[in-house]
Amino acid sequence: MTQLFRPSPSAALCALLLAGCGGGGSDGGAAPVGTTDSAAPTVTLTAPAPLASGLAGTIAVRASALDDVGVTGVEFELDGVAIGGGVDSTAPYETTLDTSGYPAGQHVLRARASDAAGNVSAWSSATVSFGGSAAQPAGFTRNESWVTGLAAATAFAQAPDGRLFVAEQGGTLRVVKNGALLPTPFVSIPVDSAGERGLIGVALSPDFASNGFVYVYATRTEGGVHNRISRFTAAGDVAAPGSETTLVELPTLSSATNHNGGGMHFGPDGKLYVGVGENANPAQAQDLRSPFGKLLRFNGDGSIPGDNPFFATQTGLARATWAYGLRNPYTFAFEPTTGRLHINDVGQNTWEEIDVGAAGANYGWPDSEGPDALATGITAPRFAYKHSTANPPGSGPGGFITGFAIAGGAFYPASGPFPAGYRGQYYFADFGSRFVARYDPANEAAYAFASLSGAPVDLLAGNDGALYVLTRGNVTRISAP
Repeated sequence: MTQLFRPSPSAALCALLLAGCGGGGSDGGAAPVGTTDSAAPTVTLTAPAPLASGLAGTIAVRASALDDVGVTGVEFELDGVAIGGGVDSTAPYETTLDTSGYPAGQHVLRARASDAAGNVSAWSSATVSFGGSAAQPAGFTRNESWVTGLAAATAFAQAPDGRLFVAEQGGTLRVVKNGALLPTPFVSIPVDSAGERGLIGVALSPDFASNGFVYVYATRTEGGVHNRISRFTAAGDVAAPGSETTLVELPTLSSATNHNGGGMHFGPDGKLYVGVGENANPAQAQDLRSPFGKLLRFNGDGSIPGDNPFFATQTGLARATWAYGLRNPYTFAFEPTTGRLHINDVGQNTWEEIDVGAAGANYGWPDSEGPDALATGITAPRFAYKHSTANPPGSGPGGFITGFAIAGGAFYPASGPFPAGYRGQYYFADFGSRFVARYDPANEAAYAFASLSGAPVDLLAGNDGALYVLTRGNVTRISAP
């Protein structure tokens, strides 16, 4: 057990000899002299009630605690951050919380108790929903007009020098430099932009500072409508003339214009990962002969790495498959320091899901969605949330977080200007419900973070420590002091 408190000699002697003198809330028992107290206290968060909704203003947070010797104190947390100014050492254990400092939506309250021997209880928690009008936590600044004037934006990437390369669905790749949208596009390419087609992915080479390579994923019409991965070379803020190199030609699309995927990122291994949707044909997600409904992995020149999980058992482009069973992996993100990969898979009837990437993994689509109908060999999502109109808020693993189309994800680093409780977490957005939430891996919970007026399509943690949210028409910058 982690020792949160180290009792003084007098407190330790008191705990051994006298029942209850270690603090209020004791059940009255005493450990025999000469024995070691190894029993942890028990604690119950009694207010607010689990799944309480619309909480507003200042609320009371209470807990009850028992121990065989004596409870020395109870500590409280909101969303993994301590509240109440420290440990309450006197029963009844309680603190107050001003909800106006937190965005409306889902939050998690926790309490745990300690005794004089340093034993610590498990957390007792309650998932609740705050009301009110706050659109981001107190102390954060949300600038939705940081960059405006984009036309049907779909994805973005950041260069080491801070420039943003922003893809517009109609085929134009724009550059944001020093907080301003440059009037001259980096490049304009002919695309089919019907439905969810178009210029829908962009990534920069890990060696961009030296080679200037910009990768794009776009729906092209030459030789039949299909998605192509190609590479341009930057010459300043525009593409060098004639620099396009075609790297990968995906198969011809069906008449369906949706589920094209489009997410592209270089992993810590230097390989290019590309999310490809199943083109509205669910069976293709399980067919290892097809690249549709997959996360693909390439070398930077478009060739297929020999260590891909299905390289030896498949042929042609199917050897590029790295993971499968995906419906529409429109966005995903790598954690730079650990290489951890989270894949955002857009759901159909019930669930949006965040999957932990693993070579050769099968995420179950179309036989499963979210945590439902999982069979042997299927990798369950790390986190999933429901669609608001089909299911009651507060039900299921996602609690009060509900929406349609998860569309953006970014790992915020363990260091940076965000307060400690907001670092080292995974931020994700929803296109339909227009929110940004954060997933806390330490506590396996998700919390409301920000609401937006525009529909988000992508996220990134900027070089300057801000969180950037791309919507269809602008770039929102969320920063902390």
